[in-house]
Amino acid sequence: MRVTTPAHTTRTRRATALTASAAAAALLLSACGGGSGGGGESAGEGGGDLDASFITIATGGSSGVYYQVGATVSEMLADNLGSDTSVQSTGASVENINLITSGDAELAFAQGDASTQAMEGTGAFDGKEPKELMAIGSMYNQYVQIVAMADAGIESIEDLAGKTVSVGDINSGVELNARTVLEAYDMSYDDFTADYLSYSEAIDQMRNGQVDAAFVTSGLPNSAVLDISSTDDVDIVPVDGDGKQTLLDSYGYFGDGSIPADVYEQDADVETITIPNVLLVSTELSEDAVYDITATLFDDLDTLHASHNAAADITPETVTEGLTVPMHPGAQRYFEEQGVDVG
Repeated sequence: MRVTTPAHTTRTRRATALTASAAAAALLLSACGGGSGGGGESAGEGGGDLDASFITIATGGSSGVYYQVGATVSEMLADNLGSDTSVQSTGASVENINLITSGDAELAFAQGDASTQAMEGTGAFDGKEPKELMAIGSMYNQYVQIVAMADAGIESIEDLAGKTVSVGDINSGVELNARTVLEAYDMSYDDFTADYLSYSEAIDQMRNGQVDAAFVTSGLPNSAVLDISSTDDVDIVPVDGDGKQTLLDSYGYFGDGSIPADVYEQDADVETITIPNVLLVSTELSEDAVYDITATLFDDLDTLHASHNAAADITPETVTEGLTVPMHPGAQRYFEEQGVDVG
């Protein structure tokens, strides 16, 4: 497994693979007497023709759950398929979607809202051509977590007014969530000082007294939040009341959830909303390649679950829950063989 491979390396190796594939196909057609009307073997509907030789996985910041799960996925594909794999640390959802649609990643983690916006040309993708996306499926739920220093006096979302708040990297899934959540409470970045920070940067700034609170959208627990909650007094701010109901009523991908008290040593469970994250897959990969990738991950769930506590929720039966992205035909074939109804 290699880490943080630059995008241009992926483009170079893909070009090499495509050139080799084209040359092999030309030789085969020549040997068989193929003429101008000849054609190669067609891929499954919606699938491409690339194999799983080279796999770049776009994840998120190195302190986030995406990165930890992505590293395990990388190792599994290298060990079982012999793939040349790399894990790329990114700004998460929006960047990952751009990487996979530009051909610079074969697998990518993204939140359900960002994926929906990309296909519709809305939100962070407003004014842009709608993107074609495919997925292996929904993986596990992300939890909207708003962590605040206990002495900042922030007990509700409305209390963020006048404070300094980290809203995540620019155009990350976290930042998209922050905007959406605030709108449901009739708030915006105009109500406070917004800092665009990664999880680890936000926590460092909170410790230094430069930031009062931070939006964190990830699986449970988030290592950065776990870190500060183990050394400092922090509060997890609830997403509740009318604002929460507005979110649930307005967006089909949001779910009702809570953060158990023992995750970050709070006095009680904290209300919030959940959002599925999706494992996107390049449309350039063939049906067989994606079938093999899917089988590698779901035939060895024990290894996948061990990557992070949040990954323990990954099951074949839940891959369509909250999924708004078309499933790649290779993944669909695998799940149907397992008796899973993928519609």
